[in-house]
Amino acid sequence: MLMGVSAVHFVLLSAALFGIGLFGALVKKNAISVLICIELMLNAVNINLVAFNKYVTPGTFIGQLFAIFIITVAAAEVGVALAIIIAIFRHRLSVNLDDFDWLKW
Repeated sequence: MLMGVSAVHFVLLSAALFGIGLFGALVKKNAISVLICIELMLNAVNINLVAFNKYVTPGTFIGQLFAIFIITVAAAEVGVALAIIIAIFRHRLSVNLDDFDWLKW
């Protein structure tokens, strides 16, 4: 099915996605964009888990189970984060991360 595609290809794809997500999470000013970049990094981890499971232990489904667990935790994280972002938007009328300075002295 995946003739010619090795584990290195999956690791490089995952590293590229994780790098793009990390760069976006550090550079973006919009809270929703940062949340999307964090989700991109989690998906890069999922690609790694499934790829290593396929090439290291092809008879088991441990990588897929961990990936499903990460997807479940990411869905809960998105729900909580969006609720917090909406609450802050209603109070401050902005989702710009520079405006979130309530804990500064």
